[in-house]
Amino acid sequence: MKPNIKNIAVLTSGGDAPGMNACIRAVVRTGIYNGINMFGVLQGYQGLITNNIIPMDARSVSNIIHLGGTVLKTARCLEFKTDEGMDLAYENLKLHQIDALVVIGGDGTFTGARRFAQRHQINVIAIPGTIDNDLYGSDFTLGYDTAINTVIEAIDKIRDTADSHDRLFFVEVMGRDSGCIALRSAIACGAEAVLLPERATSLDELIKQLEAGAATKKSSSIVIVSEGHKQGGAYDIAKHVKEKFNHYDTKVTILGHLQRGGSPSSFDRILGSRLGYAAVNELLKGNTQQMVGLRGNDIKLTSLDEALTEHSFKLESDLLEMTKVLSI
Repeated sequence: MKPNIKNIAVLTSGGDAPGMNACIRAVVRTGIYNGINMFGVLQGYQGLITNNIIPMDARSVSNIIHLGGTVLKTARCLEFKTDEGMDLAYENLKLHQIDALVVIGGDGTFTGARRFAQRHQINVIAIPGTIDNDLYGSDFTLGYDTAINTVIEAIDKIRDTADSHDRLFFVEVMGRDSGCIALRSAIACGAEAVLLPERATSLDELIKQLEAGAATKKSSSIVIVSEGHKQGGAYDIAKHVKEKFNHYDTKVTILGHLQRGGSPSSFDRILGSRLGYAAVNELLKGNTQQMVGLRGNDIKLTSLDEALTEHSFKLESDLLEMTKVLSI
């Protein structure tokens, strides 16, 4: 039996990701098109607890599709992890007669949404919004494509100066548990080596790769380090490598939160629009506690239980092999 949904709220939680605004726009306008009253929750789950909930109309989301970040703001909220925090959030939803919730974020956001839905029987659809691309059930998460393009642009500039000065650069990118950004940017930038959290690479093995490049008169080298690598961050790894390999002048660049910002790519604008449109339509069909994600070129549902418990993402074996073959 389809639920009689009249009021839907949308929020963004956890780390921001390019394309979130395109997604918010699609959620709000799809709801309004279907005769639903739409609300925005400011500052994620914190806004549910503080009753920072505002009505939204079609003009509320005008001219935001090209903006990075999230117009609804976001926050990490420890209070929402408590029963008392969730109960207060639910009371605030009832004040506005909100029947359903669309949440945009990563695994922390999904964990909160699942527990909230189970505790208070509220209809919830989740949208994967994280640059790490580490959620099961979607080939690409919102913001991942833009983040890779940001990294590529930065490393291309680093390559210019590295080549001019015969330098070895260690470039640290985001990805505490996922090497997706590091791996794809390594292929796209022609990096000499990449260090991933999913794959053990000893410093001796790395030094052998660099020595081989120096022996064939490479004028510079780029090593991309995912922040979650077992050997430590880029500074620690660069220090240890320099002790044994000093052929090049060694420098370190940490791209940090630069990777989260910027105008979303066309891919992320379209993906955000598709996921937002699908989220509202799935709620109206009666689906709940599901994630909408992209598989192939189709939008598919994955239960929140499955999205949170299955292995997030397997790195492509051909890309892993290519990092060796193409870096000679």
